[in-house]
Amino acid sequence: MNLTTITTIHILGFQDTHRVTFIVFFLFFMVYCVTVFGNLLIIVLVSYSGNLHTPMYLFLTQLSLSDIILATDILPNILHAVVVKDNVISFMDCIVQFYFFDVSETTDCLLLTVMCYDRYLAICQPLHYAYIVNHRFCLRMIVMTWMLSAFVVLIHTLTITRLNFCGPNQIDHFFCDLDPILELSCSDITVVEIEVTILSALLVVIPFFIIIISYVYIIFTILQIPSITGRQKAFSTCSSHLVVVSMYYGTLLCVYLVPNRNQSWKVTKFLSLLYTVVTPLMNPIVYSLRNKDLQNVVEKVVNDLYKNHQ
Repeated sequence: MNLTTITTIHILGFQDTHRVTFIVFFLFFMVYCVTVFGNLLIIVLVSYSGNLHTPMYLFLTQLSLSDIILATDILPNILHAVVVKDNVISFMDCIVQFYFFDVSETTDCLLLTVMCYDRYLAICQPLHYAYIVNHRFCLRMIVMTWMLSAFVVLIHTLTITRLNFCGPNQIDHFFCDLDPILELSCSDITVVEIEVTILSALLVVIPFFIIIISYVYIIFTILQIPSITGRQKAFSTCSSHLVVVSMYYGTLLCVYLVPNRNQSWKVTKFLSLLYTVVTPLMNPIVYSLRNKDLQNVVEKVVNDLYKNHQ
């Protein structure tokens, strides 16, 4: 029989922040506001400007949507944990939070891979780009990315719910991640670990190697361009994506490839903050600062608003 003796979970969060509660709360609140506003701004700008109705920016809007989901899934709980020291949530709420967190992270991996493939075709196969990356292709990739992420994550999430959870009912983390949840189980978690390993290899590791191989071809092609101006222009089209990929996979690899047993939970929490909080915050900033198309649209919107008020 499936038996879940735990009905509530105490999320310990950041226990050392009681002396600076207001500062920590204000900091995370501002991060959440900027993250949501920045990513919503990208979605609005791409929808507003016909010049940005291209595959790369269409995929960028989906990345922004995924980051909004991740920030909304994690940050409000952090804010609650900072104010209320005894942060208690139901077991099912914990599972739901883990599900949306995992869906968002998996979607990011797949979207970054699709965006890399888009840049590969644009730079390495420019004559075939318009034929392959058409509107139908973009819609198929977007729908497949979200559906595949939602379905795959649902598989091991349902497997987790079939385990017996006998406690203790405390999670030394600021959100319901996989390892802290499994530590509460008194069942054999081998099946879950196997599922997660296989699915992570298919949807995280393999896309990572695809991105690396694609950028090897991209860099090799750029180096063959005779003019310096041409090389700079070609590299500028993928520089923002490369920065985001480096931030995302860099923090992800630090957390999940370095054995948790060899590092303290404080280190794990800090590294987890990088890809759950910092990365969604930095994505719109990176694309805005390093993208002239978005900057031009912002200037156009500001000028239009200024003229309307005159």
